Amino acid sequence: MFYRLAISTILLIQTLVAGAITDLSSELNAYIGRSNADIGVAVITDCGDTITVNDHRRYQMNSVMKLYQAMAVMNALERGGMPIDSVVTIQPSELHSDTWSPMRDQYNSENEILIPISRLIEYSIQQSDNNACDILFDHVAGTNDTDRYIRTLGIEGFAITVNENAMHQDPTLSDANWTYPSAAASLIHKLFTQQLYAPEYQDFLISTLTGCKTGNMRLPSPLPGDAIIGHKTGTGFNDLEGNPQGINDVGCIRLSNGRTYAIAVFIGHTDTDMSGSEQIIADISSIVLNHIQH
Repeated sequence: MFYRLAISTILLIQTLVAGAITDLSSELNAYIGRSNADIGVAVITDCGDTITVNDHRRYQMNSVMKLYQAMAVMNALERGGMPIDSVVTIQPSELHSDTWSPMRDQYNSENEILIPISRLIEYSIQQSDNNACDILFDHVAGTNDTDRYIRTLGIEGFAITVNENAMHQDPTLSDANWTYPSAAASLIHKLFTQQLYAPEYQDFLISTLTGCKTGNMRLPSPLPGDAIIGHKTGTGFNDLEGNPQGINDVGCIRLSNGRTYAIAVFIGHTDTDMSGSEQIIADISSIVLNHIQH
């Protein structure tokens, strides 16, 4: 796993000189300046360098929230002495029909469903299932629990106050779950580089994130085939003109040479379509990759 680096590997990591960091910051600023979009970026390298652009702005988390939630769930399970395969009982009324939910489509049951928490996390993280997310909020760690726990990790500059169903009932509530890019990058960096939980919990969550099935055209797009990425995407509601807003991706990447870095890209507002929004994230991912690997 990412957080188990051999000492020899750490010693081989070459520190980026100040000039290289300045070059990366300049290139990111130039690219974002040319884009007709509101973009926030944060990058944390394995050398301890942090580069941010527009980090003073609050960006909607959207489903990036599910990363924060999953970490709070791991904490709740570990503190309660519960295995990740502990089973919860879901009522049909908890499977809302007006939201993205592969789990609902698969079970499609009028009877109560017994499902392991581990499977709910996989649905939530890997397929961004909104019903799975809210069931975890209701049965394991609520929005307040999640917000409070993440702050115990030393992460500030974010807020989680509403669940997916509330946002679908009133899309303006999406602004209530917000983050600075640096907070999101710091959080996933901690998960992949520090021992936060017992191995059974941490290994499971990292493995789940590396199996993410959404956003393949975002951060993962320019990565070489031997790179490993664990990431969580977020996608907001369209604006009045039908353009996607709140298009995000937060990940931790390990290259074949051992270099590791965390990256968060948040697009607040843009007049491009989904393909164009995802290309922006891919372009930024490519810029960072080129600086890290050279």
